Amino acid sequence: MSLKLYPHQLKAIKNCKNGCILNGGTGSGKSLTALGYYYIRNGGSWDYLNGGDYKRLAKPKDIYIITTAAKRDKHEWDGELSHFYLSRYKDVNIYLDLNVIVDSWNNIQKYIGVKNSFFIFDEQRVVGSGTWVKSFLKITKFNEWILLTATPGDRWTDYIPVFIANGFYRNKTEFINEHVIYSRFVDYPKIDKYINEHRLIRLRDKILIDMEFDRDTIQHHINVVVKYDIPLYRDTMRDRWNPYENKPIEQAAELCYTLRRIVNSDESRIEALLDLVLEHPKSIIFYNFDYELMILRSLFDKFHDDGVFEVAEYNGHKHQPVPESTSWVYLVQYTAGCEGWNCVKTDTIIFYSQNYSYKVMTQAAGRIDRLNTAFKDLYYYHLKSKSGIDLAISRAIKNKKKFNERKFVGYD
Repeated sequence: MSLKLYPHQLKAIKNCKNGCILNGGTGSGKSLTALGYYYIRNGGSWDYLNGGDYKRLAKPKDIYIITTAAKRDKHEWDGELSHFYLSRYKDVNIYLDLNVIVDSWNNIQKYIGVKNSFFIFDEQRVVGSGTWVKSFLKITKFNEWILLTATPGDRWTDYIPVFIANGFYRNKTEFINEHVIYSRFVDYPKIDKYINEHRLIRLRDKILIDMEFDRDTIQHHINVVVKYDIPLYRDTMRDRWNPYENKPIEQAAELCYTLRRIVNSDESRIEALLDLVLEHPKSIIFYNFDYELMILRSLFDKFHDDGVFEVAEYNGHKHQPVPESTSWVYLVQYTAGCEGWNCVKTDTIIFYSQNYSYKVMTQAAGRIDRLNTAFKDLYYYHLKSKSGIDLAISRAIKNKKKFNERKFVGYD
């Protein structure tokens, strides 16, 4: 078996070091690059990474890969590990005494006592100060590690755990004291501005390894404007009354949910979706809410029964594989399926509704934009209306921000 990495992967491996963030867009080959770095760190040959013969490692460190539950359960890392003659299964691993562990972030606490090993933290989950971050900081004290992400951080506070793990700051308090100015006269801690940002930029650049490369693919993002029930939308916004449950709306989240339901349930949106899937017979459709799934099921069930489309789902209840037939739709809920799988069988994704998060939208788009796709042109259709909430969400995504419900409805 031979292995030949792309130039941007080889460059990243040369630049990698303990405690770095491997920053590559979706489909850039971060997993293979991380394993290539592990291989070189443990005495491997550069010649092998360029298509030469494999060099057996003398005494490789145990390797722990902390990833999403979806990637673990789908054995996505198994194929990448096999390129280096590694396996989490002892009976096929050529290194009999080597521990190769692939587990989810939910189980990270199990590995707090591990020492003198190599950790790959897949997908950025070390934000804030919860259990995952605490476990991460304990693990990184006694092991080599790198972190893989397509979205390294929108705010400086997102980098705090990684900065601490690299020894740049003793703790979060020291970071806050040196760099954060809070707003005055507000009821909750709100950051007004950062200071000494030149140091933050220098520290970030020290650990951030960009995997930039010229993609062969071209992403075409197409907005499909659909209608919505303007009178019902205006009445709901004005009266704060839920027409679906016939009760007053008390919270910003409920108001936004109700407005989105009015917009996303409109018949014109369903008709536009049907036109697209008839034009593109292999389509991945992303959605947010259960009521949207009910709409999609109702629409495609009759086609499925007639043998026109094969229908499969990826959500909190079902993890069905991408269909294999000549005409299919794959219904994917954002939270469950924006990462941890990929598909090179189609060139089309339809966003039935928008997600609040720019990061989630980026991850979702990356499901078909892979190094090994056979398609050059990729098509992304965004169904959206000219309602206030659709326009506000679009604006937040364009600015690479997360949509703020309280601000939108005037509660902030």
